[in-house]
Amino acid sequence: MRGARHARWAACAAALALVGTGCGSGGGSGDGGAVLSSSWGDPQNPLEPANTNEVQGGKVLDMIFRGLKKYDPETGKAEDMLAESIETTDSRTFTITVKEGWTFSNGEKVTARSFVDAWNYGASLRNNQRNAYFFGYIDGYDKVHPENGGEQTAETLSGLKVTGERTFTVKLRQKFSSFPDTLGYAAFAPLPRAFFDDHDAWLSRPVGNGPYAVDAYVKGSQMSLRAWDGYRGPDKARNGGVDLKVYTDNNTAYTDLMAGNLDLVDDVPAAQLKNVRADLGDRYLNTPAGILQTLAFPYYDKNWNKPGMDKVRKGLSRAIDREQITETIFHRTRTPATDWTSPVLGKGGGYRAGLCGEWCDYDPAAAKKLIEEGGGLPGGQVRITVNADTGSHKQWVDAVCNSINNALGNERACVTNPVGTFADFRGRITDHEMTGPFRAGWQMDYPLIQNFLQPLYYTNASSNDGKWSNEKFDELIDRANAESDTAKAVATFQQAEEVVRDDMAAIPLWYQNGSAGYSERLSDVKLNPFSVPVYNEIKVS
Repeated sequence: MRGARHARWAACAAALALVGTGCGSGGGSGDGGAVLSSSWGDPQNPLEPANTNEVQGGKVLDMIFRGLKKYDPETGKAEDMLAESIETTDSRTFTITVKEGWTFSNGEKVTARSFVDAWNYGASLRNNQRNAYFFGYIDGYDKVHPENGGEQTAETLSGLKVTGERTFTVKLRQKFSSFPDTLGYAAFAPLPRAFFDDHDAWLSRPVGNGPYAVDAYVKGSQMSLRAWDGYRGPDKARNGGVDLKVYTDNNTAYTDLMAGNLDLVDDVPAAQLKNVRADLGDRYLNTPAGILQTLAFPYYDKNWNKPGMDKVRKGLSRAIDREQITETIFHRTRTPATDWTSPVLGKGGGYRAGLCGEWCDYDPAAAKKLIEEGGGLPGGQVRITVNADTGSHKQWVDAVCNSINNALGNERACVTNPVGTFADFRGRITDHEMTGPFRAGWQMDYPLIQNFLQPLYYTNASSNDGKWSNEKFDELIDRANAESDTAKAVATFQQAEEVVRDDMAAIPLWYQNGSAGYSERLSDVKLNPFSVPVYNEIKVS
């Protein structure tokens, strides 16, 4: 961004006035001194690695932290980053050695304890971290994070042991052969002592060990990140930094891109898709991503958890014309979903085209019959809740409702219930205030079929927002995790997915491509399999 130095000091002054954010000289210049600007949305929660489970906060964590593993930006494969080695003889106890020479951006060394302390903090019930469930595989989790209102009886996970400055062991509650491949997820990032010694100060300006450092943040306006010259990894920033600008309407972001006021839009709004090729040419990206859009249901509401409601949900699914919606609204940047995972996994990774079967086929007559057999729509109407501030979500929810209304021959059978901001929308979900279907979706944390199933549908899992629960599903997930043979594990996960299908736990809508548009100032722009820009590789002229 032109005038980035002046903009940064102005942002610091505003931050101090508005939210008390600490500011300073930032990181450094990276391989190139120029700063780029990118569209963004305020995260729902503070940027603690174990407390962020939504996309906007995740983008920042991916820039300021590096963990034991990192997912290849081309293939999504888990590769060693801070892990010098991860060894096991039984798929249950793992010995981890951390590479030497890594530090946080404040100069603290990254050690085995940096990981163990961070994981213990993330798991503890007292710290109320939204990603605590990711540590549920580790021995002692039931003591530090008891379920159903139980009292915490231990401070640390018994399955974590520091055995040297750079070594620690992890003992799991059961065999989980793919455990090392999960360790690129942000919840498993290391934390410096500063996080624990002065937590409030750290939250105002998070300190990590990634290629960027937080320079300033003004809620509702902008987060400024600057390349950190002391970064140890092979993926150093090729630019001077990134200014993440908050937009509540992606159409406005796109307008700013076209006007030269923004460098990167990482979610092209649906209203612009018909023009984007003409507007941007080769500066428009449309690439497959590990993202699935769904409609979720509040199973804590008795209306959606009574006998026969599985037929109502299947009827609603059959009333949605996925082909028409993905064609007319998304201009083929979405593909109608036929399972609950993503094609980016491939057949060997668990993707199973057509698993949904007839329940995902548009058929108005069948839809009507199923809903009638299930006892009808609760209260005679479904209200689909959606946030109206980002992306094209309200537009497609309107289209889904129109499809349902047309199929059922009732123009009021389905109505859209918009919520102003993403943060408010997520707040209502996590507070269990939904009374009908709501927009949901999943952007994979790591490229395993397990990640599309367990976090979303396992009883009391971290992202099981609707609180669906099924003993058979849980049992199959446990069996799959314990299987050391990859092919057998995948097959068992697919059996668990069939349970999701048979109850229509959530309605799969479409697989989403990552989309982005960028200015002439940028080069080497690409999206990773998670649909997130690979910021560190972008060059700015």
